[in-house]
Amino acid sequence: MSMAFDKLKPRARPLALKTGVIGAIAMLGALVGGCTVGPRFEPPKPDTPPPSVWHLTPGDGTSDVTKGAIDETWWTRFQDPELDSLVQRLVKQNLDLASASERVIEAQAARRVTASAGMPSVGASVSQAHDRISSTGTSTLVTHPPGAPLEYDDWGAGLSASWELDLFGRVRRAVEAADAGTVAAEEARRGVALDALAELAADYMTLRGAQQREAIARRNLDSATHALELVENQYENGIGNTLDVARAKATRDAIAARVPDLQTTEQQSINAIGLLLAQPPRALQDELAPVAALPLLPPQVPAGLPSALLRRRPDIREAEARLHQATAETGVAVASFYPDVSLTGSVGTEGLQFGNLFSLASRAFSIGPSIDIPIFEGGRLRGTLKLRRAQQREAAIAYQKTVLQAWRDVDNAMTAYGNTQRRRSELAQAVDQERTALTAATQRYQQGSSSYLQVDTAQDALLGGEDTLAQADMALREQLVALYKALGGGWSAAG
Repeated sequence: MSMAFDKLKPRARPLALKTGVIGAIAMLGALVGGCTVGPRFEPPKPDTPPPSVWHLTPGDGTSDVTKGAIDETWWTRFQDPELDSLVQRLVKQNLDLASASERVIEAQAARRVTASAGMPSVGASVSQAHDRISSTGTSTLVTHPPGAPLEYDDWGAGLSASWELDLFGRVRRAVEAADAGTVAAEEARRGVALDALAELAADYMTLRGAQQREAIARRNLDSATHALELVENQYENGIGNTLDVARAKATRDAIAARVPDLQTTEQQSINAIGLLLAQPPRALQDELAPVAALPLLPPQVPAGLPSALLRRRPDIREAEARLHQATAETGVAVASFYPDVSLTGSVGTEGLQFGNLFSLASRAFSIGPSIDIPIFEGGRLRGTLKLRRAQQREAAIAYQKTVLQAWRDVDNAMTAYGNTQRRRSELAQAVDQERTALTAATQRYQQGSSSYLQVDTAQDALLGGEDTLAQADMALREQLVALYKALGGGWSAAG
């Protein structure tokens, strides 16, 4: 027993020495594990501070913008069950949203791949080869034992492992960049959801507005047809003339010509909604073709505070995540100038016969650190660092622009919403006067105290006024949708 111990003792010393080196390297890695080179990301602040409150443009009191917290389910405030149903289906069926969800999964998978570089890598191998040594090649320079065969089997089995210590944070910065990329993909998905919701609501308002305009055109067409009958009766009784008849027919035909264009708009809106819901053309025809009134405007529209917009709009949050990603990638470029230290090791067995693989004499192992020091890369490292720093500055500029665009979108939408309310109020008063004028002109014509020209002019003015008023009603709804989109509300419905 003593002799066996003496034989093993000299072999134990170098193993202990190697173990000590490895332990020192591992301790060094633990001590400097927090040493992460490169710039540290700080949440950006806009160059221009946000206004304390929104600059509201007062309307006519129909639907006032207030300072309350924004409603995340803003489409329900229109009190239209059909619109609510379409939104619920949109969240489940929209193809753009499905594609954005896949991009989130891709980003999460890419992050997992990046993080694996900082984990130990372990592999196993088993090999068998039948070799033959050339009797006339370079092997003749080596003296072979007498009787050694030129052909033999070589069996091997083993485990190998490696672990990059990441002393200067190259892997950690790469993981940080991947995390930020995942956040950016998630925010991009929320932006897609917000865009899809706003587009659906706007298409729905366009559809109902076109239906209302068609109803107005048909009502005026009935009135023009009745007026034509009146003119023809007057002409048959010898009171009217061919000019009045021709003018009445032209007015009726001009009004009838409006209907096909409005029907085209209706069909295009139905198909646009169908596409958002991943449906083929005319799939929603039976559901949406029946005429329905424009959705109601909410009496109050809470807009929140300007400072909250930075944390609510998905495009701003995505721009911040892209800046974070660019900053972390700059850190990766900086860390590439520093040495890479890895621990590597392998253990296995090798023998000329399969039965020898499991004998103690067949064992073999290798363990120790590996240091890779970049000395000359032909300018690659400096070029990469310059590229990453430029991308970081570009991302910072993009963030500032996104914030300014967001404030502009809200201000423009609020201005348009208030001004269109006042415009709509004036148009409504004008339409009332045009109805009165048409009634008076018709009565005067029937009494023979005026020509049909006055009736025709009044009819034209009323049709134009009613159509313009209907367009203003539709524009109010569309502008309110644009305001909700600018305020960044609604994406939470998609998760």
